Order: sequence, then structure tokens, then C-alpha cells
Amino acid sequence: MIRSMTGYGKAEISFSGKKFTVEIRSVNGKTADIGLKTSQIPREYEHELRKNLINKLQRGNIDLFIGVDQEVAESGNTFNVVLIKQYYKELQEVFREIDQEVSSTELAAALLRMPEVREVQKKEMDIHDWKVLEECIYKAADNLDVFRCREGERLGQDLLSHIDNIENHLQKVEKLDPGRIVSVRKRLDDKLSGLGEDITIDQNRLEQELIYYLEKADISEERVRLSQHCTYFRQTMDQEEYAGRKLNFIAQEMGREINTLGSKAAHAGMQQYVVMMKDELEKIKEQVLNVL
Repeated sequence: MIRSMTGYGKAEISFSGKKFTVEIRSVNGKTADIGLKTSQIPREYEHELRKNLINKLQRGNIDLFIGVDQEVAESGNTFNVVLIKQYYKELQEVFREIDQEVSSTELAAALLRMPEVREVQKKEMDIHDWKVLEECIYKAADNLDVFRCREGERLGQDLLSHIDNIENHLQKVEKLDPGRIVSVRKRLDDKLSGLGEDITIDQNRLEQELIYYLEKADISEERVRLSQHCTYFRQTMDQEEYAGRKLNFIAQEMGREINTLGSKAAHAGMQQYVVMMKDELEKIKEQVLNVL
């Protein structure tokens, strides 16, 4: 079963008085491009995390977000007593010079608004906390994969409908082929008969040239190969876990056969079905770009 490259996964975990919300979003891309849109991941673990996410998610433009909500008040914030005393002395001198009386309450409020009077003690994430957060990240990646599988099922149904349409158009081309050969031969005979009786024609050479021309216009090989490519497309969707690149190559081969078939056809009815097959193939190529 194929997977879509587009997806979304979310997971949550609480520890150390904080609630961490991990979100991973993915869109299609030729390679794996992991964007860590967060400052919660310690730098020493970034390389390993990227490698593991690539192994899990394979391809796509993937962005990881981590939101943090404080559930328990932190006790690590302290006042810079030395700086507060310095500010206090300087403020007293300023108010004394301008002969302005200030109450202790107003002075305290002014001190608390001064820069850097409160020190925030940032706690580094230890190895145990990181392991807990890492598991949450991988859970979000697993949820993203579930989303991709669900989208891949819908995408696969759409692709198969286009393959069905190409095969149906090909069957109609096959029905028109015998009549096309007859009309081509009749058209050549009519042109030869209009040359006049004074022109001598070597019938043996004419038959040889006619057979050569009809062989050049024969589309049997193209029809067989196109049918085989459609079958191989279905098999690849069923059997390959990550089929995107291979399906793209098969679609290119299908395009070559459809183009050759159209150039050889020389039949208005066939050309219409060729155009319809090209339209279906373009839709396939657009959708295959989103297959993992």
C-alpha cells in the first residue's frame, strides 16, 4: 500500500512541571528535509534525531514544532540582590537631588521594573528528560505515518481510476486498429490508381513497399508495452512500501508509448483516444509527485 508524503502528526507529554506538545507536518519533496522549528531540542542530540526521523519518514519537507506550557510554577527565579541595592542607592540620590519625596512602596515598584533585577535560572534538559521528550517526538512521527497511510489509500484509489481509464481507452484503440489498416491500404491504392495508365508499376515492388509501410504504422508493440506498464504500475502500488520514485519512472515510460502510438496512428478516432490517455497520464504524474 502506498503512502502520501503529505501528513500531520501530534503527541503530548508532561514532565518536570511542563506540558510538551509535539507537532510534525509534512509535504511532498524529492528528499528528506527535516526542519526543527524549536529550541527545546539540545544541540548534541539534533543529528541523531534527524537521522532517526529520516529513517522513519523517508522523504518530504518535514517541519517539527514543540510547544511548552508551564503547569507548575518554577522555583528557579531569584532576585539579583546586589543589583537591586545598587539601583536603590542611585534612585535615592536622584530623588534627593530633585527634592522629591517618594514612598517606599513607589520605590519598590520602580525597582521591580528595572532591567535584570530578576534572574531566571534556566534549567538544562538532562538525559532522562530528553529521552522522555524523544519518545514523544517519535510517537508524533508514528501518528504522521498513520495519517500518510490514510491519505495514501485515497491517493491510490485516485491513481487506479486513471489507470483504468487509460486501459479502457487502449481497448477502444485496439478495436479501431483493424479498420485503420484497411483504410490506410485503400488510401494508398486510390492514390496509385490516380497516377494514370501510362505509368508502369512493378507489383512485386509495390507489395514490398506497402508491407514495409504498414509495418512501420503497426502499433501492436506499443499497445502491448503500454498494457504491460499499466499492469506493472498496479503491481508496484501493491508490493512496494515506498513506491513514489518507481511509479514516476513507470509513468514516464507510459508517456513514451502513448506518444509513439499517437504519431503512428494516422487515424482521427485513435488520435482522440490518444489525447484522452495523455490527459489521464498527466493527472497520474501530478498525483505521483505526492507518493512516498
